[in-house]
Amino acid sequence: MNCKLLLLLLLLLTTAPVARAQSLTGSWQGVETDPGERRGYWPAELRLQQSKSGSLLGVLYQQDGDGAEVSVTFQVRGQRTATGLRLEHGRKLQETGQSLFSYWCSGSVVLSYDAAEEKLTGRAAYQPVGDCDIGNFTFYRVKLKSAPTVPAGAETTLRVSGRNVLWYADAEAQQPLASGNSFRTRLRQTTTFYLAQGYYPTAQSTRVPITIRVSGQPAPTATRPAPPELLAPLPVPLRRPSLASQLPATVRPQPASPALAATPTVLPTVLFRLGTARLLPEAFPALNQLAATLRTNPGLRVEVAGHTDRIGEPGKNQQLSEQRAAAVQKYLIRAGIAAGRINAVGYGDTRPLYPAPDERNRRVEVRAVE
Repeated sequence: MNCKLLLLLLLLLTTAPVARAQSLTGSWQGVETDPGERRGYWPAELRLQQSKSGSLLGVLYQQDGDGAEVSVTFQVRGQRTATGLRLEHGRKLQETGQSLFSYWCSGSVVLSYDAAEEKLTGRAAYQPVGDCDIGNFTFYRVKLKSAPTVPAGAETTLRVSGRNVLWYADAEAQQPLASGNSFRTRLRQTTTFYLAQGYYPTAQSTRVPITIRVSGQPAPTATRPAPPELLAPLPVPLRRPSLASQLPATVRPQPASPALAATPTVLPTVLFRLGTARLLPEAFPALNQLAATLRTNPGLRVEVAGHTDRIGEPGKNQQLSEQRAAAVQKYLIRAGIAAGRINAVGYGDTRPLYPAPDERNRRVEVRAVE
């Protein structure tokens, strides 16, 4: 075979996977953990765009824990690989909370791309400054996975990627609609939804607009056609946790009042931010479902148990778990459930379900009691 032809063939074979690869531009939200530092974690926001040369340019924002008091923004440059992406830290664009003894690690990050989950996972190799050595990254991206066009007036289920997804009707996130990776709708006109991720959110987290177009005209009715509407989000079922589960529970049709058993049931969402007992908005659907169950079963009494992760001191975690259980108890009382039917307890960080750090350990369990 001609040598030039052979070289051309080899070049095509080695570059084909990257050329056909799906674009990685957009906003990715996730976290960095250090395998040698059990209690440390750094929520992160990665935003990428493609340059004229074909490489990827962007910024990487990170903060220390849930607070933005200590944070950094790096300029980054990326190059596609056969399996994902290689990132290189560039200059530091901004930093908050710096001191003489603090520093942010920089170097290169090699990430693998999972197209089905829109997920990037990989490891950083840092320049040897202080105790900088390696770090593990996990990112998720919100992306529409169902058809972008639906029949006008027909019930349709929209599906998206992402972790702990929250749906809003407005860009300011003042009108929550649903939580999960699917949402049932009936649209009569083109509609834009705004989606956020509850997976390690940061002060820089963005809401991703997803526009759904409609085709045709709604079926005629005897009365004047109603304005465009969204179906009410389906109730989020109470479920037992699965250790193999990596994605948040999707919204599926369930009976209005699922039965509670003596075995603890984990409410199907993270209810609190790290270090606080303040309920997150995405907790309300699960709590409303629990209140509906208690109203349907007036003789039912429950124990509400609060849990924390293992970040922080055990004594403070114990107090925090009790405050979280009390917050759920107060919510149910305001929803019309008698206080005597709800016993609130806390177990601190003594009963984790997942290896630390994992936000799913910040959970509330409910069980029926005599």
